[in-house]
Amino acid sequence: MVSIFYTILNKLWTFNTSKDMNTASISNVMGSEASERTIVVAGLPIGCFSDQTVAILVKIHFQDIKNGGGDVEAVIYPTRTKGVAYVTFKEKQVAEDVIRKEKHHLGKTLRAQLTVSCFSEKVFCAVSAILDLSVFQSQVILENLTRDLKKKIPTLCFSPLQPNGRISVQGSFLAIKRLREILLLKARSLIERKRTIISEGKKGSDESPKRHVQRSSNSMESLRTSVHETAGSEETLVLDTDVFLYLKQKCVCYKNTLKKFNVLCQETVDGDISTICLKNAQGGSQPNNVKHVKHLIEEYSHCLQFELRKETFVLEGKENREKRAIKLACEQQRSRYLQVLVNFYRTHIDIIGTSSDTYLFKEQVMKLIGRKVSL
Repeated sequence: MVSIFYTILNKLWTFNTSKDMNTASISNVMGSEASERTIVVAGLPIGCFSDQTVAILVKIHFQDIKNGGGDVEAVIYPTRTKGVAYVTFKEKQVAEDVIRKEKHHLGKTLRAQLTVSCFSEKVFCAVSAILDLSVFQSQVILENLTRDLKKKIPTLCFSPLQPNGRISVQGSFLAIKRLREILLLKARSLIERKRTIISEGKKGSDESPKRHVQRSSNSMESLRTSVHETAGSEETLVLDTDVFLYLKQKCVCYKNTLKKFNVLCQETVDGDISTICLKNAQGGSQPNNVKHVKHLIEEYSHCLQFELRKETFVLEGKENREKRAIKLACEQQRSRYLQVLVNFYRTHIDIIGTSSDTYLFKEQVMKLIGRKVSL
């Protein structure tokens, strides 16, 4: 089953990355000192207001001292990526203060949560993906599937669906990651459903009339078994590994939710994808607890998708002395930045946290090892 799943995954997904750097205004920011005073703002509301109104709201928000803001030199909106704007301040310090602020909400009535990060040529703001949805063709109506995806992630741009089942998608990296998660879960659920149908079909064909009568005579026992199986019903969800590790190790809500609803979990980390199988613990848990816990974990992970940022220190190819210096610096900073997850691997070190925390963490590490930070 695992090999079938990954065959579908490989057929389904083709990535192309492109930088949202095509407008003249953004090109003026690149390579100039203005880039140090510029931030990237994602999560802006789509379709609620005109582009001009959104730009005004963004400017008002980031000029407010309460939000760590100051004098705004320019707001670039709209851009090629839906829901993303570029804000340039008159002072570099203001941009740094804005990034340090943990949460930004646009407007008192909208309360749209924004993701703020520093501007960099190396940041992929627009990501293109070519999807081959023909893998779902025998199970679902592809037009309905694409319509559902558009509703779930309105910030993505979808091309018309081709007769061969291919469709191209463009949007922010976080939105593309969310799309990937949804499609992986869909693929997995369809495979599980097909396995169940095949398994039940084999059982039905093997049973003789006599055996069927014997089962009917034990109806009370069958009923008890059915109730027991329902109480132990399972739910599976697929998460991005970085999000899952952060959720498990840095968010108390994950363990608390499992404990509160008496639900057990089996976790499998396989590269970029982590699978969580949820099941009611023995001892009279309510049958719908598993579905409720699955829904809560999905909500937690969805929020983290838009808040987290990952930076990586590459160790491969470096001398042992430099490797030790980087590892030691990361160890020292880990005790200072408790909300940053630091994962040590043989070839690299991943740091995962909010945009401001990861930036400051990496900046401090670079200072300790005597290098200028470059994001």
